[in-house]
Amino acid sequence: MSHLTYAEAGVIGLLQGITELFPISSLGHAVLIPAIIGGSWAQDLDVSKAESPYLAFIVGLHVATATAMIIYFWRDWLRIIKGFFASIGHVISPAPGTRRFQPQNTDQMLAWMIILATIPVGLAGIALEHDFRVYFSKPILTSCFLFLNGFILLAGERARRRHADMEAQEIAADLQAVSERQKATVPAGAPGGGGRHSSGQRAMKQQHANLAVESDERIVRRTGWLGALMLGASQILALLPGISRDGTVMVAGMFRGLSRQDAARFSFLLSAPVILAAGVLKIPDLTGPLGAGIRGPILFGSLLSGISAFFALRFLVRYFSDPKRTLTPFAIYCLAAGLGAFIYLSVR
Repeated sequence: MSHLTYAEAGVIGLLQGITELFPISSLGHAVLIPAIIGGSWAQDLDVSKAESPYLAFIVGLHVATATAMIIYFWRDWLRIIKGFFASIGHVISPAPGTRRFQPQNTDQMLAWMIILATIPVGLAGIALEHDFRVYFSKPILTSCFLFLNGFILLAGERARRRHADMEAQEIAADLQAVSERQKATVPAGAPGGGGRHSSGQRAMKQQHANLAVESDERIVRRTGWLGALMLGASQILALLPGISRDGTVMVAGMFRGLSRQDAARFSFLLSAPVILAAGVLKIPDLTGPLGAGIRGPILFGSLLSGISAFFALRFLVRYFSDPKRTLTPFAIYCLAAGLGAFIYLSVR
């Protein structure tokens, strides 16, 4: 019978939710933490072993993390999905004087950019995931990849500095828009403290939704079809444990001229379908023999993973909205953790 304790599931579930969104590689930590703890943890949580129950556990974590991301961005996803189906209707019955496949607005364009960007990593995952996991998911190699991830993040910050003035202007404009809309929506002297508070909350939600649309317009304008394909392809690097999916997309986006805030937003939107698809494709591992006897711990760990992912995402969205915040702390962490793990695992 497969073995996975609630303690193992809880710790790894919490870490998965945080590290999947933070640009520090969830898979890298999923490999390194059990190896560093050693003992039964290293045996139970060996991702490179063909028949490891850890594979079924990771399926649950992926589905839970993707679900949390979709819940957090549910308004955006509703708008993007509507745009997708509207574009399908345009293909079937195009308006007079327009080409059959020509997205009509930002939502439609963004929907197809996400689909296009998902294709390269989807094909690579199907073809290479097993080999990458078996041959590269070794603790020593993973520590090296995590160290390399630190340099990738530093390179992204260096590219961002070339567009620092533009980023500061965009953030200032967004904050000004929030302030003006709040004043217009909640005028001084509005009746009722509780009603005013409720009205203000609704107004703020609408303002954030409007700002998200403005961000999407910049992403579509500056990225385009080729850029979306390139940013999607950058996720292939994340098949190497220790390389962050969100980190590589953010860095690639900043090299394309996106602000860090817009690059982070696109990476989060792009991650959800990739992570969810990776989990869904591996559902047989969860429902089959690998999941036998450990579905309780899997459910427990997945629940913690989803909760931690939701709050990690909320923190990062706020973090990247501040122009003073950078990827440097994450880079330093990866450099230190990668080097420290390499030394420890080498001399142990």
